Amino acid sequence: MKFQLKNILAVMAIVLAFSSCSSDSETPAVNELAELTKFKEITNTTHTVELYAHTGALEQGYNEISLRIKDNTSGQYVKNATVSWMPLMHMTTKTHSCPKSEVEKMTADGTLYKGNIVFQMAQNATEYWDLKIDYTINGTAYTATSVIDVPASAKQRVTTFTGSDNVRYIVAYVEPHHPKVALNDITVSVYKMESMMSFPVVDNFKVKIDPRMPSMGNHGSPNNVDLTQSTLDKLYHGKLSLTMTGLWKINLQLLNASDVVLKGETITDLVPASSIYFEIEF
Repeated sequence: MKFQLKNILAVMAIVLAFSSCSSDSETPAVNELAELTKFKEITNTTHTVELYAHTGALEQGYNEISLRIKDNTSGQYVKNATVSWMPLMHMTTKTHSCPKSEVEKMTADGTLYKGNIVFQMAQNATEYWDLKIDYTINGTAYTATSVIDVPASAKQRVTTFTGSDNVRYIVAYVEPHHPKVALNDITVSVYKMESMMSFPVVDNFKVKIDPRMPSMGNHGSPNNVDLTQSTLDKLYHGKLSLTMTGLWKINLQLLNASDVVLKGETITDLVPASSIYFEIEF
């Protein structure tokens, strides 16, 4: 009986060992589309470009956009493309673009490409955005273009203005996506308009913030940290203190590298709001 028990235990140990080795060597599959929702397909004769966003839609302001390129014949997704894009707003009297990033491949073996676009204005009944996607696969160039929906944001997430230096600026709210009653990390992007088609990132400026609750006596909050630019992502980062739920107006001031205020006002009893601001409600 003891001999049989020893044999059983030995077999079980071997099985567990092999099971452990097998599980250790297996790499779990990565879901590239986790937390992403497809909102648009743009098709040409060869490929279908699928567009994804966390919210499943675009809106006026800063948008993180992911895409995949599917071969219409094989149904397989392309892993070796070089991609660029050009958003265009077609107005009644003119056409212009907007701030946009490069389109980058997320992982070497994956099929997902990602970037961001800041739509500084929303579509309306007669004016609209389209998105042209240019891509190259194995030396062959392709293009896919379609009209896209860019409705107005429910709260103000982007502000466009001319500074005291006569430069046209675009400042866009990036994060937090889900603000909390806490000291939140806040991220903002800052661009200038060089031409109707060129909107480079602005370097070495500062964005001052003064969050207020207009419905609660316009009270503020403590421990906010003004935003400065990161050398890694070129975005502006700081700390946003939110002490209760409700509608907050984040009053802004844009300062240049010499700390000169280019736009925006300091909040006082006589000046309850800045001329440039964002809105958050949670």
